[in-house]
Amino acid sequence: MTDALVSTDWLAAHIDDPKVVVLDGTYHLPTAKRDADAEFPDGHIPGAQRFDIDKVCDPDDPLPHMVPGADAFAKAASALGIDADTLVVAYDVYGMQSSARTWWMFRLFGHDKVAVLDGGMPKWQAEGRPMETGPAKRRPATDFKARFRPELVKSRDDVLAAVKAGDVQIVDARPAGRFTGEEAEPRPGMRSGHIPGSRSLPVTELVNKDTKTALDSDAVAAKFKAAGLDPSKPTISSCGSGVTACMIALNANRLGHPGMAVYDGSWSDWGSRQDTPVDTGPADAQ
Repeated sequence: MTDALVSTDWLAAHIDDPKVVVLDGTYHLPTAKRDADAEFPDGHIPGAQRFDIDKVCDPDDPLPHMVPGADAFAKAASALGIDADTLVVAYDVYGMQSSARTWWMFRLFGHDKVAVLDGGMPKWQAEGRPMETGPAKRRPATDFKARFRPELVKSRDDVLAAVKAGDVQIVDARPAGRFTGEEAEPRPGMRSGHIPGSRSLPVTELVNKDTKTALDSDAVAAKFKAAGLDPSKPTISSCGSGVTACMIALNANRLGHPGMAVYDGSWSDWGSRQDTPVDTGPADAQ
């Protein structure tokens, strides 16, 4: 499986396939004051399982939803009935946002048979497709084997080294106002601004505003170019807490560049410290 997206038509035709597992990967920002786990029983795509990035994470790390160890991820995937032959399809209630984090996590742990539902739940519901209520219907457990790919995730030290060397592109998926420092961060105690030398590509620019579907590949390539990015070169994607950064990586994958890394801690790590350099204003002249 190399296509990072599947259509609602495709999913509707394959939703009863026992080798397709649908995951609701919805995540809400703290400011939304919403609970995705509590909302799941109120309505989800039929047969979907809940994938909570705040539970499938490293419980000992103070930063939000940092990736777990390989054994912990394998245990979570096995409990969801996922094995090497399973095609995972992730969606979220916003269209295409946190579902990309689910997509990235499965790839990080060696599972390439994963895709995001183009348009997510908004498109599914707009088309009048069936919904299901109640808790997830448990699938038989499997024995998922995780194969960690360290090159797809970066730490603060990795990003500091990249800033110093200037040999790796850094792209920021947050809204432009947060990148420039003109808007406050949604998490308390965060500085405003961006990682020095980084480029701004707000994730909202990669979806059609009316349908919440992905832009076509040519439009995505144009967005990368306008941001001063060459996806064929080594790149680290960052955002607020490592969620929407995965949407940048997903779109690089669509353009044939599957190796873009994600700064897992992102701004929740970088912006909470006093020993990391921060710039404000627009990106440097391109």
